[in-house]
Amino acid sequence: MQIQATHGRIEEAADSAIVVNLFQGVNAPGGATGAVDRALEGMIAELIQGGDLKGKFKEVVLFRTGGRIPAERVLVVGLGDQLEFGLDRIRETSARAATFLRESGVSSYTTIMHGTGIGGVDLREATEALVEGALLGSYRFNRYRTERDEDEVELTSMTVAVKDAENLETVQEAIQWARTVSEATNFVRDLVASPARDKTPRELARVAQEVAEGASIQCTVLDEKQAEELNMGGFLGVARGSSEPPRFIILEYHGGPKGESPIALVGKGITFDSGGLSLKPAKSMETMKEDMAGAAAVIGVLRAAAELKLPVNLVGIAPCTENLPGGRATKPGDVLTTHLGTTIEVLNTDAEGRLVLSDGLGYATTFNPQAIFDMATLTGACMVALGRMTTGMMGTSEELMDRLRRAGAKTGDYVWPLPLYEEYEEQIKSDIADVKNTGGKYAGAITAALLLKRFVKDVPWVHLDIAGTRKTTGEADSLQKEYLPKGPTGVGVRLLIQVLRDWNQAT
Repeated sequence: MQIQATHGRIEEAADSAIVVNLFQGVNAPGGATGAVDRALEGMIAELIQGGDLKGKFKEVVLFRTGGRIPAERVLVVGLGDQLEFGLDRIRETSARAATFLRESGVSSYTTIMHGTGIGGVDLREATEALVEGALLGSYRFNRYRTERDEDEVELTSMTVAVKDAENLETVQEAIQWARTVSEATNFVRDLVASPARDKTPRELARVAQEVAEGASIQCTVLDEKQAEELNMGGFLGVARGSSEPPRFIILEYHGGPKGESPIALVGKGITFDSGGLSLKPAKSMETMKEDMAGAAAVIGVLRAAAELKLPVNLVGIAPCTENLPGGRATKPGDVLTTHLGTTIEVLNTDAEGRLVLSDGLGYATTFNPQAIFDMATLTGACMVALGRMTTGMMGTSEELMDRLRRAGAKTGDYVWPLPLYEEYEEQIKSDIADVKNTGGKYAGAITAALLLKRFVKDVPWVHLDIAGTRKTTGEADSLQKEYLPKGPTGVGVRLLIQVLRDWNQAT
């Protein structure tokens, strides 16, 4: 969808539809909505007085203008209670408008900004939320569909009407920023939604190289021989059961001062997880093509950071492999030696994410990073604890976790901390190795994170368990947001871009 800004009054826009808004409890529309109402000779006020329009959150009322103004239709979208209004409501409102218009057969529309008047939201932030809502909310994964509804339309254009000319440049810059972040998020959604056979480790490496070629990113891909030379026993131990060779992807972006330590991002890249010899039930495998969501998010963040020219240095690491049973597969009871030399007793081959991340995190420390963030669809235990609505957050740095909390408040990506008390480490002590890869059924998300903690040395670190938030299911137990349609969410991209955007600001 093309998105642009134009200087002009919304009531003068000649488009298939225009979008205005209304707060709940408002009896006489003001601002741009009031201007449209006057041009329509009171049609909106009449809807309010008749009880057909109340301004409830995400309420939509679409009607034809009868030639009174250049636009063919007007959509009034409800903003809800003004006291509850904020950036995430702008995203939801914008997404609701976009999807409703598409379902109504409208492909092009012009909209006002939501929330910059009596809503009191900053113009740039409101614009970014508006664009994110439209692009994220209208996302659909249709790559494999051969049959389409003949009445189905695609949104081709959204125009933002800017009344004051002095605001036009700010709005245009915000549109470009939000487009870049949203497109990176949708790129990750596409990767996560794709079948495992179409995103093997080698294919993900090719995608990463393609992303790097189009931006100022250096890409290095290690094959299994090179990984063996680096003693990546955790990573290679998971890969042994598959005939598909693993790939260890390293992306480097230099946007900050030369010589400044980078921020490291590490993502779990299990392109299909059968559980290995500790085989999952068939039903549990249906969504295991999504077990590379962390690696995809790392690639997406690097892509967006480079396009936005963020003034930071980054290294992105994505250890990618399948986890399958086979004649060479790692067996329960085997001991693996990691890149840093730590030995891990494998009691359950389905606890494989922490094995590949042990080498991903260990290798990240060789870059002498100032901070490490990792993202992984790591544990079902985190979903039991926090559901599908909140990303579990564990780490060694309160400052980094505070940064994530603030970023989550802006982006609508919920994060919540779980404790890493040292007493839990008793659960992962091994009788024959330095550590074992599972601590039992209790505190599973915490014991998994404590294993990861061993591989970050003294680098400030936060682990994000995105097992629940990687997708929405459409059910009541997952996030119900208009800009998160059923399917992969691209979680991590907007959250970490916001963290990186604010990186050099005082905490």
